[in-house]
Amino acid sequence: MPLKALRGPKVWLWRWRRNPLRRRADVVEAWVVLAAWLLTVLTGVLAGLAAARSVEHGLARERAAWHPTVAHVVAQAPGSATAAGTGGERVWAEVRWTVADGSAHTGQARVAPGSKAGSPVTVWTDPQGHLVTRPTTASEAAFRATLIGGMVGVSTAAVPFVGGRVLRGRLERRRMDRWDAEWARLGPQWGRMKW
Repeated sequence: MPLKALRGPKVWLWRWRRNPLRRRADVVEAWVVLAAWLLTVLTGVLAGLAAARSVEHGLARERAAWHPTVAHVVAQAPGSATAAGTGGERVWAEVRWTVADGSAHTGQARVAPGSKAGSPVTVWTDPQGHLVTRPTTASEAAFRATLIGGMVGVSTAAVPFVGGRVLRGRLERRRMDRWDAEWARLGPQWGRMKW
């Protein structure tokens, strides 16, 4: 016989309906499940949106502040000039550039193999003149913000979800212990009944 036939049809919201067999523990469990689901959805959505917005604003600030600068290779870059045509591979070399206040800076940047000393190369700098990576485009920033927001939202939503499952498990264990205690008290009386 299928297990569903023993349980009967599923009745939605049965724990809130008036019923002489409804116990206080059923109502408490129903409220715990409802609160856990609401907290799971709300915290997940709010944390995900906040994280996505924060990442998007941070990347937009980088796009606004970072700018390209022309730097010059200090010494010939390793590799040969013929290797430059093999798939756009780049090598690290020391470059020098001048910032708006006139001070010269040096650092390591990726350049074409075999670049001669004095060859121009475009680098990205922050407002202080330090080398930075190329800032993300608006579409890359939106993708990154969505991805990070989704991961933060799911991670945050896991906390109330797991907490609700643990609390519900404890309530169910407590209810079963009470049922066992009542059965131990009333079960022996059934054996004495005569039909």
